[in-house]
This record gives sequence, structure tokens and C-alpha cells, in this order.
Amino acid sequence: AAMGGSLLPVFAVVLSAWLVVGDPEEAAHVDGAPPSKIAVVGAGIGGSATAHFLRQHFGPEVQVDVFEKGEVGGRLATVTVNHNDYESGGAIIHALNLHMQEFVKQLGLKYRRSMAGKMAVFNGEEVILEETDWYLLDLFRLWWRYGISFIRLQMWVEEIMEKFMRIYKYQAHGYAFSSVEQLLDSLGGSGFINMTQRPLSDSLLELGVSQRFIDEVIAPVMRVNYGQNVSIPAFVGAVSLAGAQNNLWAVEGGNKLVCSGLLKMANANLLQAQVNSISSVHSGEALQYQLSFTTPTGKGSELYDIVVLATPLQTDGGSGIQFQGFPLPFDQLPSDYHKTVATIVHGYLNTSFFGFPDPRLFPYASILTTETPDLFFNSVASVCPVNISAGFRRKQPQEAGVYKVFSPQPLDKSHLKTLFRSYYSVQVTEWQSYPRYCSSQGLPSVELHPNLYYLNGIEWAASAMEMSSVAAKNIALLAYHRWNRQTDMVDQKDLMHRIKTEL
Repeated sequence: AAMGGSLLPVFAVVLSAWLVVGDPEEAAHVDGAPPSKIAVVGAGIGGSATAHFLRQHFGPEVQVDVFEKGEVGGRLATVTVNHNDYESGGAIIHALNLHMQEFVKQLGLKYRRSMAGKMAVFNGEEVILEETDWYLLDLFRLWWRYGISFIRLQMWVEEIMEKFMRIYKYQAHGYAFSSVEQLLDSLGGSGFINMTQRPLSDSLLELGVSQRFIDEVIAPVMRVNYGQNVSIPAFVGAVSLAGAQNNLWAVEGGNKLVCSGLLKMANANLLQAQVNSISSVHSGEALQYQLSFTTPTGKGSELYDIVVLATPLQTDGGSGIQFQGFPLPFDQLPSDYHKTVATIVHGYLNTSFFGFPDPRLFPYASILTTETPDLFFNSVASVCPVNISAGFRRKQPQEAGVYKVFSPQPLDKSHLKTLFRSYYSVQVTEWQSYPRYCSSQGLPSVELHPNLYYLNGIEWAASAMEMSSVAAKNIALLAYHRWNRQTDMVDQKDLMHRIKTEL
């Protein structure tokens, strides 16, 4: 969701120490037959990564069926303008996202060249903060305007990231968690869990970060990443701030290529179908699930040993799946997903609106905004196509360019006239993009019933491509250990200590 450019220096986290890879398959003991069929509902990054990891753990024999009612990629999608494709959904990936990096490497995909561009913050009347070409000058300006706030913030985010990075080590050793709480607890103890339950602004004020810094720097980053304000929980806020770094990347040809690539590599069976209901079926000792679904050619149903739901089960008509014959572990799911509108406009930016009557003097590639009542958009940025040719250069503001505007509501004619002097085309994508965060909600269950798993609950801790990938790996390991009754690999305490003694 975020855009490149950064107000904070790069995190130098040493990774080599974390990446000790164990072989989780070694400990597998045969406990009856392996599953014959597994269903994954949803082919976004979560579902396609789950199919890939399930194949890794359960081996080549099991049939993996992936149901997708729309396009492969889910919230990773592109739109075409003037013969070029642009990201309309999840756009950037952080340098520390090890699963996403590994996928790109395994699939032989390429990193997209990133095009430098300056960022600024606009408060509805004027630009109040801008990046320069000179890193030290940026630091000096931040220091001058906000004192020690930004150093405190940076240390806080770095400490959280460093703890979060432990997950890769746990997963490499084959450990899984039966709930989002257990996973967070193993990484950052009760501190991480508390961070999912208190507002970001409270945590930052307690750290000694100034209100001015929160309003002028933190709020604009939350608006561009999650379309929400600084009352979102501190944990998702920290993940979002980690994404405001300048060590970001994307996939050449579009991030959604990771999804189709993983499905292919997993040798998964892709079905274009809407799943309508899931019912439990007992045959003797065994519990199976019957999925009833609708395809373009008619209705069907199929029995599965293990089912993973990798699509949001929100209350506002999200997945539309009915559960029959067994109780779910929640009375009601957390509240709804937040609507964000991504508008891709091919036209001339109205730089006068930002205080630059002469467009040739407008130096910014992206504009973030503070929380101002009469501002109708969260951000506007000049965007580059998903395939960047060698001779490509970013359009100058006086030329017609392609811009992505994030806004809470669809833009009307007057909004477009305000932001653009004139335009050739407008393409609107409305996303149920990420949870509507509030700090009082709980985290949904991962295990809905024996051998029935829910991936998207992780989004209520934080929503990002890498969070879905971490959840996918966790569910594949969990499903494997539960199937083989390996309780010693699930929800173990004090893993850092255990892993040290294993080596």
C-alpha cells in the first residue's frame, strides 16, 4: 500500500544470524495416511503462498485445489493505461521481507528498477515538509523541526522489526503457532500483544514523540498505507512505518506474478469458482469437509481432508461462505474491511493547488497529506509502469503523466478538476483493502475447526504482503504438525532458547 521515498534512515538489521535453516521434514513420523486432498480458498498472495508451502511440507502426492472467484493475485492487481500496466493494489515490498524475496528468487522473477522521486507532505494549504536530494539536510531539517522525536521513533520501529525477524528463524526450524496471539507472543511477548490493543498515538506520545511529529509525519504515512489515522493499533502502525523506508522494491512485470508463479510451482489445481458452503462430513473416524461451489459452467461439490480459507471472512458480505454442521470459534468476526479507492489518472497534475503555479518548478513525485477535514484524498503520486524499459524516465510535471490517487471515497468531477488541469483517462479501483482497525478488537482464530484454518486473521495484527506470507508458512506448518500429531512443534514457549540448544 505504501509508496517509496522515506523520511527515516534505512534500517541496518543484520540478517545472516537469523537465517539458520533447519529441515522441518526430518521429524515427520508416519501417523496413518497422508491427506489426499487439500483445498485453499483464495488465490491472492496468502492463498498462493499457502499452496506452495503445503506442497513443500506434504510432498508431491497430495492434490492441492485452489478456488478463486476473481483474478489470481487478489489485492495485487494491475490496470492498463496507454499500453502500459500500473499497480492498482499492493505496490511495494520491504527489503526485510524474506519470504517475498525468496519467492522472487525461486520463481526467477526480477526486481523492478525503482525510480527516484521526492516526497512531500501537504496540509491542504501548503507543503509543510519535503525531501531534498541531500540526506544530511533532510536529517537536519527533521531534527530542527521535531527535535529528538524522529530518533526515538526510528529506534522504536527498529527494535520491533528486529523482534519480528525472529519469525523466519522459528519457521525455518519448523515451529508453528495455533493463534495470532501465540505467534506475536513468541516474537515480542505481551508487549506485541498489547501493541495490537492500544492506539499508535498513545504509544508514540509515551515514547516522547511530539504531537507535531505525529500530525505531520506519522499521520500522512498511516493515511497512504492504511487510509486511516493515528488511532490505529500501535503494532500495525509500526509495520506501516517500517514500510516508509527507502529500501523498498517491487516485482518487474507486476507483484501479482508472484501469485501465479507460486501456484504453478506448487502444481496446484486452480478452479475458477465461488465457494458457497463448507460442511463437515464424518465417515467413520475421519472428519472431512465438503465444499459446495459455483463455477462459470454450473455447481459442484468436493470432499477435502484439510481446508485453508485465504480470503477475508468479514461481516460486510465479504466471502459469502456458509458454514454447516459445526460451530465456529467466534460469535462474530471482527468488523469490516476499510474501503480505499485507487484512481489511476492519465493527465496533467494541477501543481497550482499545491502552491506551484509553474509546473516546471514542482519537484515532487509523491504528495502525502495530513489529516485535514476538507481534504478529499490521502495521497497522489506519479507512478511508473510495472515494466520499466532501459530508456524510461519519469514524466516532468509539465507533461502528461500517470498518477495514482488514494482517497476514502470515489473522486467526483470537481475533485478531479482540483487535482488535474486536464486528463485523458480515469480508472477507478475500489478495494476492500485492509481491516478497518480499532484498538479494542480481538484477533480472529487461526484454527476454526480441526483441519480447517483461517489465514486472513493475521491482517488484524497487520496487513501486508509479507504478513500474509508469514501466515501462509505458519498454516502450512500447523496443518502438517496437526495432521501428524506433532504437538511438540506447535505453540512452544521460549523458542529462542530451544533453537540455540538444537544447533
